[in-house]
Amino acid sequence: MSSTNAIVALSYRDLMKFFRDPVRMVSTLIFPLIFIAILGGSFQASFGDELGYSFLVFTFTGVLAQTMFQSAAIGLVSLIEDRENDYSQEIFVSPISRYAIIFGKIFGESLVAMAQGIAIIAFAVILSIPMSLQQFLLLGPTALIVSIYGGAFGVIIMANLNSQRAANQVFPFIMLPQFFLAGVFAPINNLPWFLNILSILSPMRYAVDLVRGVYYLGTPQYSKVVLLPPSVNLMIIIITFGIFIFFGTFVFVRKEKNR
Repeated sequence: MSSTNAIVALSYRDLMKFFRDPVRMVSTLIFPLIFIAILGGSFQASFGDELGYSFLVFTFTGVLAQTMFQSAAIGLVSLIEDRENDYSQEIFVSPISRYAIIFGKIFGESLVAMAQGIAIIAFAVILSIPMSLQQFLLLGPTALIVSIYGGAFGVIIMANLNSQRAANQVFPFIMLPQFFLAGVFAPINNLPWFLNILSILSPMRYAVDLVRGVYYLGTPQYSKVVLLPPSVNLMIIIITFGIFIFFGTFVFVRKEKNR
C-alpha cells in the first residue's frame, strides 16, 4: 500500500502543478492545435488529392501521438528540479520502492499529457475530423500507453543530465529530429537508407505509428499510412519501456546516493 500511495501522491502533485500554471497550460495546448490546423490544413490543400488520404487526419494522429509522448517526456524535467530543490532526497530516503517513485512521476506527467490529448481530440471534432465511437474508445487507452512510454523515455534522458539548464538545451536536440523521423507531419515510407536507420532508432516513431494503426484500423487508408501492425508497435514499446525504466531508474538512484 505504501508504494501505491506514493505513486498516487506523486501523480497528484504533478497534475496539480500543471493546473496551477496557466502559462504552461496555454503554451502546451496551443502549439499542437496550430500544427494540426495550419500544417495539416495547408498540406491537405496542396497534396491531399495526390496522396489518396486526408493529410489533416494524418497530421492529427501524428500530433496527438507526438504531444502525448513529448509532454510526458519533457515533464520528467521535474526530476531534475526536485533534485536541485533537494525534494528528491526527501523522497528517496522514504521507505518505498525507487521504482514506485519513478512510476509516480511518470503517471503524473502522463495525466498531464492526457489532459492535453483531450483538448486535441476536442479540437479535431471542431475541425470535423471523422471519428467513430470505436476510434474514440481506442484512442484513449492508446494515448495513455504512448504517454507512459514517453515518460519512461524521459526518465532515461533525465537520469543522465545534471541540471535544468542542460535539460533545456539537450531536449530540443533530442525531440525535434524525431518529429520528422517519426513521421509526425509527413510520410516516412520512402526515406533514404541513412534516415531510415535513424527513424528505426527513434522511439517516437513507434508511438506515432501505434496511434495511426489504431485510428486507421479497418479503413482503406490503413496500408498507405501505417508502417507496422499495432501489435508489433506495442511489443516494441513494451520492450523498450522496460529498458528505459530499468536503466533510467538505476542511473538516477545511483546519482542520488552519490550526492
